Amino acid sequence: MVNRSSSVSSDVIVDMATGEPLPPLLHDLAERARQAQALAYAPYSRFPVGAALRSRDGRVFVGANVENASYGLTVCAERTAMYQAVLAGARQVAAIAICTNLSPPAAPCGMCRQTLAEFAEEAQIVLLSPSGQAQVTTLSTLLPQAFRPSALIATTEAKDDHGRGE
Repeated sequence: MVNRSSSVSSDVIVDMATGEPLPPLLHDLAERARQAQALAYAPYSRFPVGAALRSRDGRVFVGANVENASYGLTVCAERTAMYQAVLAGARQVAAIAICTNLSPPAAPCGMCRQTLAEFAEEAQIVLLSPSGQAQVTTLSTLLPQAFRPSALIATTEAKDDHGRGE
């Protein structure tokens, strides 16, 4: 789902670290993540998660977790939003908001962090619950020393320089 307009509520969402209201773009993402949480299919964990991702070009993509009886096939909200962005041609993430029912809010799992690292050198991340304050952080804080595409490029270049990489 792609949407450029801001059609969300005007409730103030406060950053728990600063006590200040979220800036308008992050507030919009936070509200959209809260709305996306209602779309989650989580009959097994009963842990619905919603996400809203803003690409560098300003488009917004939402996602929700989709569980499966074969647990390994479950897809997290952050990745469903990222997959929608990729399928729409977006390749750079500016920010993402993630809504869970926990307080303080939960951070993305490792798989989601790595997926975000594929499409963002750095991104703002807003963690929140359906009501209350939000925690604002960054991808580099949640995933320091991320494995990035540049590591594969360096490996390929090393193999080119030395035959089979020996």
